Amino acid sequence: MHTFLMATAIMSSILLIIVVLLQDSKSGGLSGLTGGAEELFGKQKVRGAELVLQRITIVLGLIFFISLVCLTWLKL
Repeated sequence: MHTFLMATAIMSSILLIIVVLLQDSKSGGLSGLTGGAEELFGKQKVRGAELVLQRITIVLGLIFFISLVCLTWLKL
């Protein structure tokens, strides 16, 4: 069980890094310091590939977190 959870944690972390790097950046660097009004009122719905990558990121993050919690629980 320990080996399976360790492999799951490693694979999910690698896939999570890849999926995060595939996503477009949301900020314009230092120009993002001007304020949040444009982001709050000019918010667009996420569609297409961005939505798929966002959902994959959430699922992989949950898998990674749960596998690490289970690994910690097994060590106790």
